[in-house]
Amino acid sequence: METVEVHLPAALVQAAEFKPPHVSREAAKLLALELFREEKVSLARAAQLSETPLEVFMDFAAGHGVAPLRYGLEELEDDRRSFNELGA
Repeated sequence: METVEVHLPAALVQAAEFKPPHVSREAAKLLALELFREEKVSLARAAQLSETPLEVFMDFAAGHGVAPLRYGLEELEDDRRSFNELGA
């Protein structure tokens, strides 16, 4: 995967409690998490972008207060419609 060099203030890295040599990976995970939280990317894409296994990223999201699975009223209605169409 192509990479980009980013410069972060040392105080920001310290406040985030990132430890070398994992600064880039942790920053990438947080950025991917924010993209997922803002619904700009899917959960799978966020995991892929941060080069993190999906299961690990799901735990990471949950640990940061972001529900990894989104099942709202719209999905419930879709499932109910499908269920009724199947004659069940």
